[in-house]
Amino acid sequence: MAPVKAIPVFAFNPSPLTGRGNTTWLLPGHVPTLIDAGTGEPQHLQALEKALDGGRLSQVLVTHTHIDHASGAAAIAQRMPHVRFLKMPWPEQDAQWHVRWEPLKDGESIAAGDSVVTAVHTPGHSPDHLCFWDGDARQLFCGDLAWKGSTVVIPPTHGGDVAAYLESLERVIDLSPAVMLPAHGDVIDRPLELLREYIDHRTMRERQVIDALRAGIVDPTQMVARIYPSLAPPLVPVARESVLAHLLKLEHEGRARHDGDAWHIIEP
Repeated sequence: MAPVKAIPVFAFNPSPLTGRGNTTWLLPGHVPTLIDAGTGEPQHLQALEKALDGGRLSQVLVTHTHIDHASGAAAIAQRMPHVRFLKMPWPEQDAQWHVRWEPLKDGESIAAGDSVVTAVHTPGHSPDHLCFWDGDARQLFCGDLAWKGSTVVIPPTHGGDVAAYLESLERVIDLSPAVMLPAHGDVIDRPLELLREYIDHRTMRERQVIDALRAGIVDPTQMVARIYPSLAPPLVPVARESVLAHLLKLEHEGRARHDGDAWHIIEP
């Protein structure tokens, strides 16, 4: 079976959180398939039609329900009403994007382009996060699992879970991809190295959170000021989410507790 050939189609939604903006991936061929829907920017739709080169898009596979990946589905559906939209269900979030979602489950194989990809459930960044795996080419469309030159936000107020994310990283390491095609940033050509760096990074962040608790810092916002002293103000709420995610992991493990917004270490 031929490897999936992918064309990057930029979503034109730059921001402090998305960097230069999302990349959606077009898999041309017998079943033209777009991975991720962008945000509905007219330039994205124009770029998609140009990349299709007269072809007819069959389906959109969405990695997860966050706004920069799923909200463009309605605009695509309006312009291309025949297109199918598929993702792992997250019912309380899916309804906001006003398209009919067809469910995908972990391990399900989907004809895409001239080949087949397999859905790989990789929660952590969000509970419904999927990667799409081309095993023949050892190529992974990884959504927000990884971002070359950056780290990934784990937002517990939007379903993020550090422990689940670490398990997802290990699962992808076991796949041993040769290349990963992310939704943000450049193609990841040394994925195993980056994924192991991510695990080390999360271990370091957890240690910093524990050190802050032991120093008597009880408020996550104050922990952000200690752990991220030079952070740009727009990113402070994102960093707070990361700190909170680590605190919740520690609580689940019986290593921390909280009374309201005040957190405390539980020493053995």
